[in-house]
Amino acid sequence: MPDIEIPTSHHIDRSQFFHPKPTLRNILKDATTADHRRLDAGLGALPLDTADGYRRFLEINATALLPLESALADAGVRRLLPDWDLRIRTDAIMGDLAALGGASRHLSVDALPNRAAMLGTLYVLEGSRLGAAYLLKSLARSNDPLVSGNTRYLRHGAGRHFWASFLDVLENHETIDADDVARSARRTFDLFAETVRGLS
Repeated sequence: MPDIEIPTSHHIDRSQFFHPKPTLRNILKDATTADHRRLDAGLGALPLDTADGYRRFLEINATALLPLESALADAGVRRLLPDWDLRIRTDAIMGDLAALGGASRHLSVDALPNRAAMLGTLYVLEGSRLGAAYLLKSLARSNDPLVSGNTRYLRHGAGRHFWASFLDVLENHETIDADDVARSARRTFDLFAETVRGLS
């Protein structure tokens, strides 16, 4: 009778048995990578070390940010994020714009009908804080005090761990439809990208 080899831990390919469920964060990252890159390319073309370039950057962001924050408030975002009032950046960006002689444009956005729509929008808005430290270093090298001295928007929430706490909320919505959240996130990226094309 032939010998029968008994599998050991060295022979078992555990990957065929164990497939960890992707997190909602990773699903959203994969779904929006191309959108994120297009937006970064559009904004990256602006000369942020000059008052004119930085003003346009703030105008683009404010034109999309303000109506989105308003739509989130109307949709009941405080039920998702009880600290929402600390997260709002409308006053910060408007203060920077006023100092540089800029203003946001009027932009209408669709209402956010459910939690999936809110979470997708928040993924983009809260995620935008991650690049702030890099941009602040660039602005600090500007010779124009109007640029280096007006960074309320980019400094907003520094040290408060808003992104990490948002991810905790995001991952606690296991029963939510990830595709619905991803569609909302992509629409939000599209809104910013359209604003870049309209104001650059």
